[in-house]
Amino acid sequence: MSGLLSSTEFGVRPRVGVVVLTMGQRPEELTRAIRSVLAQQLVILDIVVVGNGWRPEFLPAGVRGLHLEENLGIPAGRNAGAARVSGEYIFFLDDDAELADPLFLAEGIKKLEADSSLGLIQPRITDPSGKETPRRWIPRLRKGEASDSSYVFSVLEAAVLMPTRVFEDIGGWGDPYFYAHEGIELAWRVWNAGKTVWYAGDMVVHHPVTTPTRHATYYRLNARNRVWLAKRNLPLILIPFYVLSWTGVQLVRSVRSRGAGLGSWFSGWLEGWRENPGGRVAMRWLTVYRMTKAGRFPIL
Repeated sequence: MSGLLSSTEFGVRPRVGVVVLTMGQRPEELTRAIRSVLAQQLVILDIVVVGNGWRPEFLPAGVRGLHLEENLGIPAGRNAGAARVSGEYIFFLDDDAELADPLFLAEGIKKLEADSSLGLIQPRITDPSGKETPRRWIPRLRKGEASDSSYVFSVLEAAVLMPTRVFEDIGGWGDPYFYAHEGIELAWRVWNAGKTVWYAGDMVVHHPVTTPTRHATYYRLNARNRVWLAKRNLPLILIPFYVLSWTGVQLVRSVRSRGAGLGSWFSGWLEGWRENPGGRVAMRWLTVYRMTKAGRFPIL
């Protein structure tokens, strides 16, 4: 990473569009999330709270609400919010996450400005109560220490910072997914745009430890979206290899969990093949090479 001075060090405050997505079911957590954003220093904020099937009310000064009459899903909800904010940078935050440092956004922008090849930053996610960080929160095959930084090829969507121009160039989040794997596609498309994705182990966002299987549709959407991810993004020859590799991973996991959710998973797997999600942007072979050189061939 370069040591160049950022715009904030010259006294120029960058503008950041902030999208906080919520269904209104966690009012205390939402309040903390908004408060942590409003506490950010050295930046100009344009904040919108997107109510996915819920009307945001009684928001603090400087925060606007966007009411979506129905729950459009996580990526579509984020895209709706992104269309309502402005700034050179855009930041997405879940309603149960909060920024640990009032200089979080300024430090992230400093990294982006110091290295023009960076197209997205995901911070380290930690539980505020001190619970051990789940290994799945480290978006690497070789997990290592959570505090270690590296290039990555998927992101945990709870907190994502990127230049607005990059977000617009790649077409935003994948609306059809509704929930699950949209963070992989976002990262892949950043790489395909000629940029890189950085996991910043030195930047911290708090988020309580949760279990993805708490969602009733987890297994079905996990499988369906895994197929869609391949169909929307990979070169044709790689699609079956990617899907088969993850089918094998799921079968191993199901043996360990005594078949939990396997029926729903295969239902989603078939749905993924039957339905056309649209929005295909085939990954260039140059991108496959760049990702492989950086540490991950896009099969597993």
